[in-house]
Amino acid sequence: MANFVFNIAKGRIVEFYNRAENNDPTNSALILVPLSASGTEAQGQDLTTLAAVEADSNFAEQTGGGWVRKTLESAQLAALPAANNTDNRYDIQLPAVTWTAPSAASNTTGLLVCYDSDTTGGTDANIIPLTHHDFVVTADGNDVILNVGDFFRAS
Repeated sequence: MANFVFNIAKGRIVEFYNRAENNDPTNSALILVPLSASGTEAQGQDLTTLAAVEADSNFAEQTGGGWVRKTLESAQLAALPAANNTDNRYDIQLPAVTWTAPSAASNTTGLLVCYDSDTTGGTDANIIPLTHHDFVVTADGNDVILNVGDFFRAS
């Protein structure tokens, strides 16, 4: 498991966030995908779509026990921040997200942040994986709250 940026998204994450936050195109969003199996950076970084990630035997989406994908549209995303000129970087944040009472034994290992340009008509083959994060949760029936703050930092 590792925290990494997929090659297809390198240099583009600020752009994708800005597009989802501004609803451009209409129905664009960031998609959070919980994983029950996470490969390494070397195994995943060349994958270019969510369908490709799902087809790779090193990765598996956690769909049981109350885990679901979370769609973050313009209403949930904060306005694109200005560059952090003091620290010479660009920080992008996610809002707090809650998964309600995932049941015991439906554990996670990772979380993907993806970009979907059309949440109404797209498929996993159209969703671009942006980042993979370690997200190890031993589910026990309590709510799981993701309060990550910065999910991406370009410097």
